[in-house]
Amino acid sequence: MKKFMSLMLLVCACLLSQPVKAQQVTPDNAGYIVKVGDMAPDFEMELTDGQKVKLSDLRGKVVMLQFTASWCGVCRKEMPFIEKDIWLKHKDNKAFALFGVDRDEPLETVVAFAKRTGVTYPLATRNVLIDKTGKIVMLTRLYNEEEFSSLCKKIDEMLGEK
Repeated sequence: MKKFMSLMLLVCACLLSQPVKAQQVTPDNAGYIVKVGDMAPDFEMELTDGQKVKLSDLRGKVVMLQFTASWCGVCRKEMPFIEKDIWLKHKDNKAFALFGVDRDEPLETVVAFAKRTGVTYPLATRNVLIDKTGKIVMLTRLYNEEEFSSLCKKIDEMLGEK
C-alpha cells in the first residue's frame, strides 16, 4: 500500500512536468478547460516510486483524478471523504483507479502532505471522473456534500454497485 501511495504521488508530480502544446483555451466559470462529454486528453504520469502510468492505458476502467495541493484547505477537508467513501470502498475493484494529482509542488512536499493527511489513495481539489471509454462524465470542484454524494453515486453506478 505504501508503494502504491508513493506511486500515486509521483504520478501527480509528473503530470505537472509534462510538456503541453500551447493552445488558446478559455476556462469556464469553475476554472475547467474540459467539459463533461469530452474525451479525456491522454497524458503520462510518473508516480512517486518512478513508475509511469499513461491515462490511455487505463481505458476499460472508471478513473477518478483528484487534483490537490498541500496548501489547499478545501482539499484537506475533502480528502478524508474520498478516502472513506470512495477509495476504501473501491480500491480492490480492478475496474477502478484513483489518482491524486498534486501540481506545482516538489515531490518531498507531496510525500509529506500525503503523510499529514493520512490518506492511503494515490494523491490530486478538482475531481475529474472518466468512464471506461475515456470520456469525462463528471467534474467537481471544491468540497460540497451534495456534489460529493453525487460523485459517489456516479462511481457506484458506473461500477455496477449500489
